[in-house]
Amino acid sequence: MPRPYNHVRYHESIDNLTPADVYFGRAEAILAERKRIKRNTIANRRLQHQLRAA
Repeated sequence: MPRPYNHVRYHESIDNLTPADVYFGRAEAILAERKRIKRNTIANRRLQHQLRAA
């Protein structure tokens, strides 16, 4: 059985979250996790760049 549209489809107007995530209050946790992952990725890329440049 396919999952309902509101649980699968990400919406750009609500920060690329599903309507269900926003409705059930999961938006803040998801956005915080995305920020954490982005920070770690940038730090890792900087480190890799510094190591190659040395």
